Amino acid sequence: MVPGESRTALVRRARRINAELGELYPDAHCELDHADPLQLLVATVLSAQSTDRRVNTVTPVLFARYPDAAALAAADRAELEQLITPTGFFRAKTDALLKLGAALVERFGGQVPGRLEDLVTLPGVGRKTANVVLTDGFGVPGITTDTHLIRLSRRFGWTDQVKPEAIEAEVGALFPKADWIRLNHRVIWHGRRRCHARRPACGACPVARLCPAFGEGPTDPAVAAKLVREPRG
Repeated sequence: MVPGESRTALVRRARRINAELGELYPDAHCELDHADPLQLLVATVLSAQSTDRRVNTVTPVLFARYPDAAALAAADRAELEQLITPTGFFRAKTDALLKLGAALVERFGGQVPGRLEDLVTLPGVGRKTANVVLTDGFGVPGITTDTHLIRLSRRFGWTDQVKPEAIEAEVGALFPKADWIRLNHRVIWHGRRRCHARRPACGACPVARLCPAFGEGPTDPAVAAKLVREPRG
């Protein structure tokens, strides 16, 4: 949080950042390719310790081979491992997907549930993954506390919390629910493209004047411009 900043000033600054990120990334969206909530859920599980681009290289074949939860539950382990090897940690992810498919069949009729309290009971699905599925699979407003949103919300002074659920609550309180899904995408895109964990491109950031963490990365525009990644998978 910014010392001495009133609640009103914080809300105004946060919403201004969101608006300017919207101008910078007018097409911000979920970068995991998917056609339905099940595909999004599977892709999100695969994205752990991987990149969206890498996941997107394996999911077309994966989704064609296992088009529904029943097919996923009955998958041959060796074949599934081979298909998802490029995403890393393929043995653990294979185990998670097999259990996930079985749980969906046994408890939800093969359908991905559309409630947070149900999603988090599925194998390998935590609150962050559940919010990804709810927001981008069902259009349910939520704050997705992935690594980028956590990092940027703290840099922006929107919160000083460290636990994802606390960050989710504090950040969500700054914006109307109608803005939450777009906010997720904008902040994540900014974290991937400019506000990196190491050496953020401060000198090439359009919201630098609104950011209390300005200076954590190079402030010289020419130096910072070389750190911008467009696009990043």
